[in-house]
Amino acid sequence: QLQLVESGGGLVQPGGSLRLSCTASEFTFSSYTMFWHRQAPGKERELVARITSTGGTTSYADSVKGRFSISRDNAKNTVYLQMNSLKPEDTAVYYCSAQYALGGSLYWGQGTLVTVSS
Repeated sequence: QLQLVESGGGLVQPGGSLRLSCTASEFTFSSYTMFWHRQAPGKERELVARITSTGGTTSYADSVKGRFSISRDNAKNTVYLQMNSLKPEDTAVYYCSAQYALGGSLYWGQGTLVTVSS
């Protein structure tokens, strides 16, 4: 079973940057489409970004487009979320997930907390 572990969260000032990492336990990581999600206090979980297995295609929520960038290093079984120009409304628990195929089960990490505050 694929296991995912997020890291890199923390406290950052508005306008600052963080890079989140999500590392997978299996070498089959390279076959998965990867996602980043977030859930802010009192809000539903939302999809932030996705990247295909080869990294050839990425997509972003409108709220983060131009500020966040998803990438992956399949040799390291790791997907990243580079977050720039952070805003207080970016405060949330960020989760990565993996999907092998359309309609397939999602595997979830435990999340990492990002707090954007002065």
